[in-house]
Amino acid sequence: MTDSYTLRAARIEDAAPLAALKRACFTETFGPTGFAIPYPEADRIAFEDANYSPEPVAREIADTTHRTWVVEDSAGELVGYCHVGPGKLPHPDFREGDSELYQLYLLRRAQGAGLGRQLLDVGLDYLEGLDRPIWLGVWSLNLRAQAVYKARGFAIVGEYQFKVGDWRDDEFIMRKG
Repeated sequence: MTDSYTLRAARIEDAAPLAALKRACFTETFGPTGFAIPYPEADRIAFEDANYSPEPVAREIADTTHRTWVVEDSAGELVGYCHVGPGKLPHPDFREGDSELYQLYLLRRAQGAGLGRQLLDVGLDYLEGLDRPIWLGVWSLNLRAQAVYKARGFAIVGEYQFKVGDWRDDEFIMRKG
C-alpha cells in the first residue's frame, strides 16, 4: 500500500511538529546513518536548540517575509518541508532583497515519491515570482543535491562555512538569476 501525501503551507500550529521534523531530517541527513559528519554533541545540540525548537520555527512561520511548505502523510504526520525567505549568504554579489532557499528536506521514508521535486517547485515558483536572484547554500559533499540544483538553473558561485556550534561545514553558495 502506498501512502498519500498532502503538500500545503505551514501553519502556526505546525511549529512543534515541524521543529521535530527539522531535527529528524538533520539527523537523518548529516548524522551517523547519513553523511556521518562528526559534529561534537554539544555543538549539534546547541545548533538544533537554536534553530529547530518550536519557538524559532513558530517565528519563521509567522514572519511574512518567509514561506514554509510542509508535506504530511495520510496519518497527518509531517514528512518533509521547504523553507524560503530573504537571502543572507555571505557573497559579494548578494544584494538586499535577494531571496534564499534555506532548507528542503524529506524523511527517508518519504523519498522517491516525487515529493522533493514538488517542494522545490513550490519554493522556486514563489521565489521566482519575486523577480530577484535566488541563492542557496549546500554542503560541499552533497553531490546529489548539487546536481538537482544545477539541473534547475543554479550555479556554484562561491563557498562559505556553515556554523553548527563551533563546528564549521564547508558549503557551496549557489545562485540562480
